[in-house]
Amino acid sequence: MALRTLEHFLVLSHQPEATRNFYRDALGLVEGDRPDLGFPGYWLYLGSVACIHIAEWHSYTAHSQSIGIPVSTPAAGTGGLDHLAFQAGNYEAFVANLSRHGIAAHRHDTPAIGLRQLFLFDPNGIKLEINFQQGH
Repeated sequence: MALRTLEHFLVLSHQPEATRNFYRDALGLVEGDRPDLGFPGYWLYLGSVACIHIAEWHSYTAHSQSIGIPVSTPAAGTGGLDHLAFQAGNYEAFVANLSRHGIAAHRHDTPAIGLRQLFLFDPNGIKLEINFQQGH
């Protein structure tokens, strides 16, 4: 038995709307269909994949506990997970969009391998890495 693909990350948030807005408006993911799961939340899509799921922390915890599913303990930032990484295109347009939304990003370039990177944080303190391959 082997894993086939990474499906999604669930972001538990005390600010679900701000979190949705960040991933949708600043990063360009698309808010899409989400079934009634017994707690409020959002699914953000990259193409046809709902890769970021967002749930309000308290209602998700109550729902999960009611059906016997354990819930993560709140931790600052990403806890033991350092960051999520995405690949993107059009570096200049991406940086301009972040600026329009007031989002600061640390820039790192590795010219030897044609890589430009941005490191930034979502409203919950989760660190994101955005990679841009030069020439692609």
